[in-house]
Amino acid sequence: MNETSILFIVSAPSGAGKTSLLRELLARDEQLSLSVSHTTRAMRPGEEDGVHYHFVDQETFMGLVGGNVFIEHAQVFDNFYGTSEAAVRDQLAAGQDVVVEIDWQGAQQVRQRFPEAVSIFIVPPSIEALRERLSGRGQDSDEIIDRRMRDAQAELSHYGEYDYLLINDQFELALQQLAEVVGAERLRLQRQQVRYAAELQAMLA
Repeated sequence: MNETSILFIVSAPSGAGKTSLLRELLARDEQLSLSVSHTTRAMRPGEEDGVHYHFVDQETFMGLVGGNVFIEHAQVFDNFYGTSEAAVRDQLAAGQDVVVEIDWQGAQQVRQRFPEAVSIFIVPPSIEALRERLSGRGQDSDEIIDRRMRDAQAELSHYGEYDYLLINDQFELALQQLAEVVGAERLRLQRQQVRYAAELQAMLA
């Protein structure tokens, strides 16, 4: 693996704004790329296979699980999601910083394979704001929203397992803070020493 590349784990309860923040950050930061997960869920309007997810059927997914292809996999609601270890390692080896967008269960699994990964947890400003965001999507019934709220609170209980905590109250501020975390991690001594080894050696000669 490239010694200066960083694997970022980003988690959040559904409705906290994680996907919107990451989409904007990735558009602004060419060195950062998103790991494309496998999923058994149906493709939504506007999504592309291989871009948003690798869409597979359950039999194919379970075959990949049996082949130990994933660094993490989990069942979320009625669908399965998994992250290919080989794909992540290839991206890191190419010098890209990589984001895996996963829940707390997946984050625990990724840390076992990549203990050096940097983890970020994003939360809404309040539980009321979370319900408003979920209701505002206009996609789900009250029953599904109630279920998502229960799952969100279960997800929130794991925030203490992460390196960084961001409150997504104002989008631009949260985006700035997310970019600052990425930037600060790139400036860590051990990465800069590798990245600028020749320059540092020349200054000390």
